[in-house]
Amino acid sequence: MSNDPTTAAPELPGFAHAYSGKVRDLYAPLDAAGQPRDDQLLLVASDRISAFDFVLRSEIPDKGAVLTQLSLWWFERLADLLPHHVVSTDVPPQVAGRAVLVERLDMVPVECVARAYLTGSGLADYRRTGEVSGVRLPDGLVDGSRLADPVFTPSTKAPMGEHDEPIPFSTVVDMVGAERAAQLDDLTRRILARGNEIAVDRGVIIADTKVEFGVRPDGELVLADEVLTPDSSRFWPADEWEPGRAQPSYDKQFVRDWLTSPASGWSKDSGEEPPALPDEVIERTRAKYVEVYERLTGQRFG
Repeated sequence: MSNDPTTAAPELPGFAHAYSGKVRDLYAPLDAAGQPRDDQLLLVASDRISAFDFVLRSEIPDKGAVLTQLSLWWFERLADLLPHHVVSTDVPPQVAGRAVLVERLDMVPVECVARAYLTGSGLADYRRTGEVSGVRLPDGLVDGSRLADPVFTPSTKAPMGEHDEPIPFSTVVDMVGAERAAQLDDLTRRILARGNEIAVDRGVIIADTKVEFGVRPDGELVLADEVLTPDSSRFWPADEWEPGRAQPSYDKQFVRDWLTSPASGWSKDSGEEPPALPDEVIERTRAKYVEVYERLTGQRFG
C-alpha cells in the first residue's frame, strides 16, 4: 500500500471525502444542496495498519470493525466521565460496522497519553532520564513495572510520517491553558483507570493508552476518535504479566516485533518502507484483535 492513504479512501454516495489519516478516512455529509455540512463527519476505520510511522502495504481483515465496535462499547462505559462524539451508527452499507457519524469538533492539539505500566517509549525515556514527559518516576523500575497510579505523559501530535515527541505538562499548559490542561490530565488518567477496573476482571491489563479529545463550540470537552482499542492502547494478558521482560500483547506490538525481527529483513533505521506482512502474521494479528474484543466485551465478534 502507498504511504498516501488518500489513495485508499472509497467513494461514498452522499458524502464528500474530507481527509485520510494513517488508518481512518473522514467524510463530510452532503446537505440537500449537495454541499458538505460543517457540523458532522463520517469517521471510517479502515483495515490499514501503521507501524514506525509507516502505513504498511498489508491490511488486517476486520481490524476497522473491531476498533469501531470496541470503541462504541467503551463509550457507553465512560459516559459518566464525559460525553462522546458519536451521533449515529446509521451509516452507508459499504462501511457498515466500521463507521460512525460523529460531531465535528475542534480537536485538542495534544496526544493525551496515560501510563499505568512502564514500557515502550516511556521506558526508553525513563532509562535515559528517570522521567517520562517530565514526570519523575521511582528508581529501579523495569520493563512492565506497574506504576503506583496512572501518570499523564503527553506528547506532540506530529504530522503523518513524523514522530510524536514527549512534552512536559507545562508545555500542555502553554498550548491549551492551565484549566484545560488540568482537565486533560485528570480525564486521561481516569479513562485508563476505569478501563483497567473493567478489563482486569476479564483477564486483561491495559498498560497505557492514547486518548483524543475535541471541543464543542460551547467549550465542552468531548471524547473523540477511538478509545481503549488495540490501536490506541497496549493490552496484555493479566495471567502472563511478568515485570522485567517484554510482555505478550493483544495489540499491534505483534506486528512491530515481526518488523524488527531478522525474519523481516528490514530495519526501522533504514528509512525504507517496511515489507508486506506474511500471511501468518496477518492472520495472527487479526486473531489478537478479535480475541481482545471478545475477552473485554464478552460478545462474539462478527
